[in-house]
Amino acid sequence: MRFLRPLRVITALGLSLIWGAAHGQDITGSSITPAPGALDLSAPLASTVAPIVVLNQDRLLTRSLYGQRIQSEVEAAGSVLAAENRRIEAQLTEEELRLTERRALMSADEFRPLAEEFNSRVEGIRSAQEAKSRALQVQAEAAQARFYELAFPLLVDLLRQRGAGVMMDSRAVLLSVEGVDITDEAIARVDAEVGQGGEAPLISIDGSAPAPTP
Repeated sequence: MRFLRPLRVITALGLSLIWGAAHGQDITGSSITPAPGALDLSAPLASTVAPIVVLNQDRLLTRSLYGQRIQSEVEAAGSVLAAENRRIEAQLTEEELRLTERRALMSADEFRPLAEEFNSRVEGIRSAQEAKSRALQVQAEAAQARFYELAFPLLVDLLRQRGAGVMMDSRAVLLSVEGVDITDEAIARVDAEVGQGGEAPLISIDGSAPAPTP
């Protein structure tokens, strides 16, 4: 009889669920050959300023120093938690085998309390490890939210400098002329003003990293 179910905890977080990026195709800036007499989309903007600018939010996060630090800390914490889970599961498996061997030398009444205690402990350990996994996800989401809070006034400033009145996510744009996408400019601005976001850790296994301040 087996008492230990596999200790299954989502530890690596996949990073895809933490980044939450919708990998749609961004055609902003794509090379388009216009038909005769059509608007040349590859031509730079004239002296007039576009009322709309375009930003790729996913790229702003993943290519900025702050965003790359979030991803690096999430990956490191996920690796540590995965190794911890493997070590715990190996220990519990050995303990279960020893308990099974003792079963043949004990009566059912003698063995039952030992089996119940073991199963209860396994469930407690599983719950604790799952809580750590959830804490990593919460911290990652909080760090991303803090990143966008810090970036927001800088984006507003870029919007005003361009003389634009609207900023759109590039995923909502079908076509745009060259020079409308400000993502690279925004990344450079955020890196210069925000950097990596300070010295305090953003992510911790036990959830002890300070919550980002709005």
